[in-house]
Amino acid sequence: MNDGKKPGSAKDSHYARLRRAHRDRKGAPSPNRTGTRPREQAVAPADGLVHLYGLHTVSAAIANPQRKIIRLLVTRNALARLDAGEPDALPFPVEITDPRTIDRIVGSEAVHQGVLAEAEPLTPKPLSALGETDLVVVLDQVTDPHNVGAILRTAVALGAGALITTARHSPSETGVLAKSASGALEHIDLIMVRNLAAGIEELHASGFTTLGLDSEGTEELEAALAGERIALVLGAEGKGLRHKTRETIHRLARLTVPGPIHSLNVSNAAAIALYAARGHLGRLR
Repeated sequence: MNDGKKPGSAKDSHYARLRRAHRDRKGAPSPNRTGTRPREQAVAPADGLVHLYGLHTVSAAIANPQRKIIRLLVTRNALARLDAGEPDALPFPVEITDPRTIDRIVGSEAVHQGVLAEAEPLTPKPLSALGETDLVVVLDQVTDPHNVGAILRTAVALGAGALITTARHSPSETGVLAKSASGALEHIDLIMVRNLAAGIEELHASGFTTLGLDSEGTEELEAALAGERIALVLGAEGKGLRHKTRETIHRLARLTVPGPIHSLNVSNAAAIALYAARGHLGRLR
């Protein structure tokens, strides 16, 4: 039945405009409910390189003669805060950019503070390169970058000379790890061994007392600390120290905590153990 409306009426034109608008919106990113721009996803660095970001992290990397930086992306404001000197005097290209450009590389969730260095990772050293330090940290398959970064930061603050890991199941150097370490990655020797048990035996031969942390340890941490050189051995959360590691170390110690929570994050446990170990070593002097 004819309702009296002719083709091309105002109503038809209205629907046609809606259909065209719908077609135009196809393929365009949809705004989220808060009206903010979509989150940027991190872009993987080129093969063999790492992205280092954050003022403390990049400043320490620039000051480290062992670190090779390929290029630096930095905002004008961050460059003034970085205190790295004139861009033309630096031994690598410096690109003045904006925060959005760095967001597109490291992801908008990364707290980059307006600075990003594209660099080669540090080369781990063999255990034979261990110097005269009296305190080291050994990681038994601890790989979470936030935990490892936090452990590195505390280790450097308390004067540990090396972080020892295995070639497999070891923490990869990433921007997340470096940012969590807040520059500490540039101030400590990274040592890699093929077999952890053999590496621990080598530490014994060098005069280290090896002390593993475990909730089922037979001694309290303070009572277990002994000797003039200490290696603290930490296992991954959940799994803890492997059976072979437990058999090889000198002592297995526990942290006694009086509160209702009886276990700690591995980086928090490391901080307490490092502080106690440094106190023990200090009393020997």
